[in-house]
Amino acid sequence: MTRKKIAFTKRSLKLYKRLPESIKRKAKRAFRFLFENPKHPSLRVKKMKGMGRFEARIDRKYRFTFIEKDNTIFILTIGPHDEGLGRK
Repeated sequence: MTRKKIAFTKRSLKLYKRLPESIKRKAKRAFRFLFENPKHPSLRVKKMKGMGRFEARIDRKYRFTFIEKDNTIFILTIGPHDEGLGRK
């Protein structure tokens, strides 16, 4: 059985490091939910229109995007709503 894992891109790691500590804690919880149950209701995961990636919610203001490939979940962007969705 292959084990799933979560990986950060260079960009997402840089963005993650800039987050306030309180949001980092919420993000870690969101990543754990994503790892254990991608359909967890608090994540509100949905496919982004016209893109091959998904968005998920950290809280009301913060989001992150990801793709899943070869049993690895790659976190692409993270931050306040538009930045977290890669729009800024």
